[in-house]
Amino acid sequence: MADSDNGTLLLSMRGIGKRFPGVKALDGVNLTLHGGEVVALLGENGAGKSTLIKMLSGARQPDEGIIEIDGESVVIDSARAARDSGIAVIHQEFNLVPGMTVRENLFLGRERTRFGKIDHRTETKLAREWLARLGLDIDPEERCGDLSVARQQAVEIARALSFDARILVMDEPSAVLTDREVEKLFVNVRELRKEGIGIVYISHRLEEIDEIADRFLVLRDGKMVGEGRVLDSSRERLIELMVGRSLEKEFPPRSVEIGEEKLRVDRISQGKLVRDISFSVRAGEVVGFFGLVGAGRTETMRLVAGADRCDSGEVFVEGVKVSARNPREAISAGICLLSEDRKAEGLVQKHTAMSNFGLPNLRRFSHGLVLKDGEEREEFSEYVESLRIRVSVPEQLAAQLSGGNQQKVVIAKWLARNTEVILFDEPTRGIDVGAKFEIYQLMNKLAGEGKAIVMVSSELPEILGMSDRIIVMREGQIAGELENRDGLTQEEVLALAMEREVAA
Repeated sequence: MADSDNGTLLLSMRGIGKRFPGVKALDGVNLTLHGGEVVALLGENGAGKSTLIKMLSGARQPDEGIIEIDGESVVIDSARAARDSGIAVIHQEFNLVPGMTVRENLFLGRERTRFGKIDHRTETKLAREWLARLGLDIDPEERCGDLSVARQQAVEIARALSFDARILVMDEPSAVLTDREVEKLFVNVRELRKEGIGIVYISHRLEEIDEIADRFLVLRDGKMVGEGRVLDSSRERLIELMVGRSLEKEFPPRSVEIGEEKLRVDRISQGKLVRDISFSVRAGEVVGFFGLVGAGRTETMRLVAGADRCDSGEVFVEGVKVSARNPREAISAGICLLSEDRKAEGLVQKHTAMSNFGLPNLRRFSHGLVLKDGEEREEFSEYVESLRIRVSVPEQLAAQLSGGNQQKVVIAKWLARNTEVILFDEPTRGIDVGAKFEIYQLMNKLAGEGKAIVMVSSELPEILGMSDRIIVMREGQIAGELENRDGLTQEEVLALAMEREVAA
């Protein structure tokens, strides 16, 4: 965990309030940030974090309260005003132009010129200096679209520093990074702290807060419900503040009698990505799949669900061979996939929550070309209540829902199909702790109903907390299988994932 003496007061937000039609998004929020300090901004989706950050970026203005930079009151009413105040926000979705080079992105909109032409030599020299500040050895002429996600993120940070930003807001910076890349991110954050830069760090991963933050501020329903030093607060206390109730255990207990085999996968392969994979899942069982990035977990799930075609191998549901040439045929056979990228593949963002629910169930909700809207609405309302999906109205757009509620809509549409095998690929990625707990409860409920559950996750605590058995993959093969017995450690699972060779 970080441990830093507070430097100069850089930022003070006092009594911040913001109203939208029918809701008060922020109510009397206070936030201070000193030089060389990392403040973790915590809260469930919808707690008000994004609204608060938008006020620092110039995208929103407060209805109430004062923002001070270096003790002086400021009005941040545009991105330029934020930049002039020394504030930079690193969003989850990067603001880079993929087809342009690193240098071109760094100087976009402020190109250095000489005799009416772009001064490539000066730009390249400055670009190397800014990148070196983060310990990066990146060719300034390399296309940003060819960089890894982690290196693109570092270019974003370098761009922010090039504007002499002293206040850096990082919104879920580790959401799409590998563990090794997260470690590099932390190195960068610590170096920035040494330079006196103040950082507001937003993350759903509480283990990161222990590692990198000095202080925390928790929002719930637009109000401050807790703040203090990370050193003085337990993980359990932070969760309780965020969700407004005590979660005795982060992973709810499950007591289910394991039944007969539901899913059997026999030696499926696809090129070098998936090689000779065999496993089975029984009724009421949760089988966790773990592996490092590129291990082939997602590719395996896509083959089982018919999203991609196998070169060889077979899939059986309740003993019946499934020859799924596409997801529709797999769904008809009783297999559904909750994809890793729910925004792009799990939902149609521009459609309503209810229409997303109805898409795979159109045959039941239609008569010929006529949609039986009443039946669809009634059944969707039942799932809204039973799954506690937070939608203002059934016609609310999917894009407007939080990550947890989007995931629940995806789950609802597959429950309505009554599929027997459910493949969860990173089911809680980008979801806050309260919503995670609800997703875990839903998975346990499905297992209790005799469904066969496969869960792919990059988070070892989640794998250990939810799985009956754990299958570890590496380089497209199964490296080993572990019974999730008492005392099984993260190190044992990780050791299999990092073996240099996998036995044929």
